Amino acid sequence: MARILVVDDEPTIRQLITYNLQQAHYAVTEAADGAQALELALNQDFNCIVLDLMLPKIDGIEVTKRLRSADVQTPIIMLTAKQEEADKIIGLELGADDYMTKPFSPRELLARIKVIGRRGKLKTATADFPQTVHFGPVSWQLDQHHLVNGEATLSLTKKEYELLKYLVENVGKIVSREQIMASVWQTQESVMSRMVDIQISHLRDKIEPDPKEAQFLQTVRGFGYRLEVSENEK
Repeated sequence: MARILVVDDEPTIRQLITYNLQQAHYAVTEAADGAQALELALNQDFNCIVLDLMLPKIDGIEVTKRLRSADVQTPIIMLTAKQEEADKIIGLELGADDYMTKPFSPRELLARIKVIGRRGKLKTATADFPQTVHFGPVSWQLDQHHLVNGEATLSLTKKEYELLKYLVENVGKIVSREQIMASVWQTQESVMSRMVDIQISHLRDKIEPDPKEAQFLQTVRGFGYRLEVSENEK
């Protein structure tokens, strides 16, 4: 049975979410503040965290930041009562996988949790690629959430991992922002267009010798992005 951590300081919202998740046969653990949520998420295994942005003790942004810094890659759906795009962008940039603005439909929350569950079972690498690919001195085993550059290990966030895997599966092809949003974020919302560029920039920082002069993760102006590797690195 999948386990969900529900974090919200409003008891009525926690109860509403918990009831609907239990009706859908999820096991639910509740937390009323960020400190409790952080302790639970660091010490127990969950399939998903439903995390309010505004929390006592430690807010949802900081909880997300600390979890990702500790290499906890549990998918996070962030809840926010705020309408500002900046708050959503910050949460997503730090490693949250999705967001919902209050008030929201419990049915929609369930649908998004199911989508995240399906995304967790990522496709295996295409037949044209081995289990390890190289970007110059940087190597990546496709089932690992980190890159290797000499003796250095470079961690990938869950979203960076999903994006890089999608690009590898489409190596040599131009993929648009819209295609990336649909495949990696499962959405067409315009707010994600900026997130695509941000995550591309993060990947370039990790795989490119000079991120400003990209050799591998190229921008195709007016169309999108294309991942290239040399023949002897496939």
